[in-house]
Amino acid sequence: MRLLPAAAGSGIVFRRTDLDNFEISAIGRNVAKVSYATSLMRQGVLISTTEHLLSALIGMGVDNVIVELDNLELPILDGSALPYVEAFLRAGIRTQRRKRETIRVLRAVEVREGDKFIGVYPGAGYRISYAIDFPAPIGKQRTCVDLAAETYGTTIAPARTFGYLADEKRLRDMGLIRGANAKNAIILGAKGPINGPLRFSDEYVRHKVLDLIGDLALAGRRIEGHVVAERAGHAMHTAFVARLLKDRSVWELAHVPVTAAAAAEDAERSAARLRAPALVGA
Repeated sequence: MRLLPAAAGSGIVFRRTDLDNFEISAIGRNVAKVSYATSLMRQGVLISTTEHLLSALIGMGVDNVIVELDNLELPILDGSALPYVEAFLRAGIRTQRRKRETIRVLRAVEVREGDKFIGVYPGAGYRISYAIDFPAPIGKQRTCVDLAAETYGTTIAPARTFGYLADEKRLRDMGLIRGANAKNAIILGAKGPINGPLRFSDEYVRHKVLDLIGDLALAGRRIEGHVVAERAGHAMHTAFVARLLKDRSVWELAHVPVTAAAAAEDAERSAARLRAPALVGA
């Protein structure tokens, strides 16, 4: 996989180099199937497991990029978005002259399904509150992150995907999680992770935030507002994107300047935090 700079206004575009450079934009209308990961499809061409890379791009403020790959699936790496963030910082992030377009929320939008919920409300910046309630040993966790605080690289990106050992055979029989192993996921036994330690005491809910940021990237632009989610997942995340984009009366396009100096300072702060020895215990 290779990431290339793109012109302002291009958005995030996946390019299948094994299929004559066929391109698929990371936007809601191209969402294909959603179960344990988010996939995109256009004219029968598939890109799967997009959410971690999309999350890293949005979290680090990258609006325009071409993602080249020569197969249908993005690499899972260590199960988090941290390897992507580290690669971005090594390569450098360039500020373009054109102002960033955001989706500024004007009125509340909500999607409910039983005890699952996701909504967005007007507010400055891009803030996400997430609550989960999983069977033991996870239980209930909640967290809130403000992406305007430029802490994605240290507080969200390192959080890894997770799964229960008891579910492994059933999911593999369904053709899912075929590449999952102890190096790219937290494996949960009856008493806790069997391949610990955790990077954060609340790593599970932080990873759900990571996934949500990636799925909301399919709105095509960064969101300006407060997103609240409870017990949601990829299917509800992407359904919410479709609902939001469908009703133009609840949001407007806003143009936000991003100065080169500020972008450089943010990147340096993120790099400094990632060089710090501790990733644990927040």
